[in-house]
Amino acid sequence: MTGTPSSISIPAELRPADGRFGSGPSKVRPEAVKALEARALDYLGTSHRRTGVRSVVGRLRAAMTELFGLGDGWEVVLGNGGSTGFWDAAAFSMIERRAQHLTFGEFSEKFSAVTAAAPHLDDPAVITAPYGSHPVPELDAGIDTYALTHNETSTGVAMSVAQPQLGASRHGTPPALVMVDATSAAGAMTWDPRDVDCYYFAPQKAFAADGGLFIALCSPAAIERIERIDASGRYKPATLDLAIAARNSRQDQTYNTPALATILLTLETAEWMLDGGGLAWAASRSATSSGAVYDWAADRDFASPFVADEAMRSPVVCTIDFEGVSADDIAAALRANDIVDTEGYRKLGRNQLRIAAFPAIEPSDAEALTACIDYIVERL
Repeated sequence: MTGTPSSISIPAELRPADGRFGSGPSKVRPEAVKALEARALDYLGTSHRRTGVRSVVGRLRAAMTELFGLGDGWEVVLGNGGSTGFWDAAAFSMIERRAQHLTFGEFSEKFSAVTAAAPHLDDPAVITAPYGSHPVPELDAGIDTYALTHNETSTGVAMSVAQPQLGASRHGTPPALVMVDATSAAGAMTWDPRDVDCYYFAPQKAFAADGGLFIALCSPAAIERIERIDASGRYKPATLDLAIAARNSRQDQTYNTPALATILLTLETAEWMLDGGGLAWAASRSATSSGAVYDWAADRDFASPFVADEAMRSPVVCTIDFEGVSADDIAAALRANDIVDTEGYRKLGRNQLRIAAFPAIEPSDAEALTACIDYIVERL
């Protein structure tokens, strides 16, 4: 190789139209930014307890209900702090005594650490699988909350939230809850609300917005649990109190001031998905993009999907291992050509790229990215 990776110039005709492939924060659609700009004078910088903002929150809650096909009694609960904040809120407001966690990556492990540290909860049951795969839940009469992860962002492993073995527990007396961390899956992977009690996420990934907000889709059983714990007198900081969050959400507001830009960007993406054909349409865009990346990797002798089991491969976050060439050099060359955020997850420590395939990313851009990597590897 002559020069450095950053000196490689990719021909313009090979490059994607938009070079943002980050796994979060993700690409924000330019159309959504224009919509935000159009509301600069009558929405940004206004009170979140007045009609101008509350009407947008109301539209967002309605869009989420329609997009995910939520049934009677389901509620869309909003609050500040993102998914990380929601873990703390769930420890105070939704987990009764003991949770079971499936851990198979950085983020699923973090939630289990939250409940393990909570002094008012029993030690959680933790079922772990090696990175690159996922475990399955085990029915246990002593568990009141099963914590699943729809898509592990750090490793590119996806799992089904339909776990039939939990059905009896969910419909028992009292029922156990199934909570699903859907931060990098919501809006890009299909699921059935009949399998879940709380499906929560932050909007800086598939919903192409900024972070700092959590959205929790709560079944009637989840709402009942929140209200019962609230009535028990358990101490909860107000900002982590899901009963307060639910009461405010019913009024189309949040307990404390939210990032108004995040709410509007999330709404723009949700309504774009609905206009395009709904959740199945959005998920098909991700599946097309990730399929192009996986097919390309399988056809190269220097690349291979990190997740060996095709059934566990994420349709939204592609982790690709490299052999004989440095993934860091590839990422540096891509970045020098305005193709950004493809670096591997730092704590995984592999010679790897991590490529997002969220609905806002054009499938044609995902295909163009693979051509750019080929061009770089030839010169490395």
